[in-house]
Amino acid sequence: MSDPAAIEPLLPGAQNKHAAEVVVGESVSLPLLAETARIDKHLVETGRVRVSTRTETIDQTLRETLRSDRVGVTRVPINRTLAEGEMPPVVREEDGVTIIPILEEILVVEKRLVLKEEVHVRQAIAVEDVEVPVTLRKQHAEVERVDPEGHASEQINPLSSQEQTS
Repeated sequence: MSDPAAIEPLLPGAQNKHAAEVVVGESVSLPLLAETARIDKHLVETGRVRVSTRTETIDQTLRETLRSDRVGVTRVPINRTLAEGEMPPVVREEDGVTIIPILEEILVVEKRLVLKEEVHVRQAIAVEDVEVPVTLRKQHAEVERVDPEGHASEQINPLSSQEQTS
């Protein structure tokens, strides 16, 4: 058996579409041309910006009051033997002076507690105003709009007018 498609005519430009037979009085419409629309996007550079930073230094003098404590130590000889059963003296404070008793045990035929000396500690406070020069840095950003050829066209100030004045 032979292939029926081999003997049937095909529509020009159409694959595997067989031509229809047109009878007298009938009309057939053949598509010849169809248009289609397509949208493409591409990147267009309209300008550039250049950002540079500038650092300025500010010399200032910082002032502060410093406080220091000085301690003076005086040794006061006592050399008194404590009586039998007498309580040894304890650390005490009199008129802003801290008194620390120093005890020594000595061996005699009998044991006695002798108050050897007292250490008197006085505290003095000194106040001093100092000034220290310091350098502080402050940085600003400058932004320029640059055209595609690299020429600066205008400066852009990102700060509001209130921020610029402070």
